[in-house]
Amino acid sequence: MAEEEPKKAETETPDPVPATPPLADAVLARVETEKRLALIKAWEESEKTKAENKAYKKLSAVGAWENSKRAAVEAELRAIEEKLEKKRAEYIEKMKNKVAEVHKLAEEKRALVEANKREECLKVEETAVKFRTSGFMPRKLLGCFGS
Repeated sequence: MAEEEPKKAETETPDPVPATPPLADAVLARVETEKRLALIKAWEESEKTKAENKAYKKLSAVGAWENSKRAAVEAELRAIEEKLEKKRAEYIEKMKNKVAEVHKLAEEKRALVEANKREECLKVEETAVKFRTSGFMPRKLLGCFGS
């Protein structure tokens, strides 16, 4: 039987964790809880920072897009304004040319009227000279006094 006892001792395993007092278990549990809460808080802050960075990048992209589009629209507006200003200048030039043409035609008509008036005056003077030399009176003295 002496041999049986050593077998018995071999089959028995010692307790891997020595018995700890209940106060130590509570402290360990509190430390574990604090560690877990600290890790959760660190994860939460990390995720919030990631979300903020992602939102900042997207806001920056939206701002850049807006600036790009605004610049394109302003450039288009400037081009349209330049085109309209050019057309306006051309139209003003055409109108000035028309005014000059009208003025030229009016001057020509005035000159023609003046020439006709001089011709009429010369004819009247010549006719008056004929009447004076011949002694005859004109048939129509004044248009309203016809005989």
